[in-house]
This record gives sequence, structure tokens and C-alpha cells, in this order.
Amino acid sequence: MDKNQLGVQYMQEGNWEEAAKAFNDAIEENPKDPVAYINFGNVLSAVGDDEKALKFYQKAIEIDENAAAAYYSIGNLLFSHDRFEEAKHSFEQAMRKGLDSSDTYFMLGLTLIQLDQGRLALPYLQRSVELNEHDAEARFQYGLCLARNELIDEAINQLTKCIELDPIHSDAYYNLGVSYAFKENQAEALAMFNKALEIQPDHVLAGHAKKLLEQIQ
Repeated sequence: MDKNQLGVQYMQEGNWEEAAKAFNDAIEENPKDPVAYINFGNVLSAVGDDEKALKFYQKAIEIDENAAAAYYSIGNLLFSHDRFEEAKHSFEQAMRKGLDSSDTYFMLGLTLIQLDQGRLALPYLQRSVELNEHDAEARFQYGLCLARNELIDEAINQLTKCIELDPIHSDAYYNLGVSYAFKENQAEALAMFNKALEIQPDHVLAGHAKKLLEQIQ
């Protein structure tokens, strides 16, 4: 088996030490292969060595300036450190270099939300769910972003699809409840808050919203 493939297999098993060894072997066998550097960087990031991971991603870009996955990995790393403006630039670079994946659109959308640019995030989150219709979390974040931009009917549609994909997504039920309350559909809102609490009894926001709704009925 190819050393990169072997390393990825070890990563999927959570065997970081063997994964690192496999990617190191891949680099020694072919020092001009950017994929091995990206993979090694992903292992380092997974075990918390982000500083060294960044160097491996940058090395991959030195070898191949069109290594789109390296820009994406840098974006993830920067996002995890709340460096959102830089993360945005990296995800945009990944797209320019041809990484047309649902994950790239999703992460760029999330980054724009963190930068208080929710309306700009909408088309990226929309594209994310178009490319991967079965991603419940992408549906949730898209629905949430729609709701924050007062596109309530569209938000309800996405959040409903989210709970079809993930029936125990308590936050999706809670936000569905908020959306129904916004439309003054109190019965449906209460049902959604109750469902959120059934799944997660300590869901503070759902509990508070349920009490408020019961007081005004």
C-alpha cells in the first residue's frame, strides 16, 4: 500500500504515531510530494502541535503553489485559533486553487459568520448543503444563518431537514422553536422546545424559552 494511503488509514484509526511514521516515510521516498507534507501537518494538528503543522502546510505550498488542500488545512488551523480574517483568506485561496468541496464552502461560511458577515455567509453555506445534502451540521448552520437574517420560512425548511438527518440535534429543535415563535405559531414552538428538552434535559435556552411561552399562553 502507498505510504500516504497507509498513513490516512492509521489516522482514521486514531493511531497518530504510526500515521506520522508512514507520512515521514512518504516524504523520505518522495520529498517533492506536497500531499505527504499536508498529511503530516494534519497529524501534527490533530495532536495539538499547530505551530509545526503550519510549517508542513507551508512547505507543501512551497513545493506546489496550487496545493489547495494545504490552504484549506491552514484555514482550519487559523479558524481554531480565532484568527478569522486570516482563515477567510486561506479558505478563499483554497477555492481559487480548485478545492470545490462542501467542507471548504462550509468553513468559509462559518468564518464569515464569526466576522459578523452573516449575509455574505449565506451563499457559501447554501453551496455547502448543495454539494453534500446529507450533512446535518451544514444544514443546521445554514438554517441558523437564515434565521439570523430573518429569512424564517427558509430557516424552518433547513432546520427541519437537519432533524430529519439527525433526529437528536437538540439545538436544531430549539432554533426551530424560536423560528415558529417568531411566526407566532406557539403550539409548534412549544412542541419543538419540549423535543429539545426531551433530548437534552439541561438545554438551558430551550427550558427558558418554554417557560416564557407557557407564561404568555
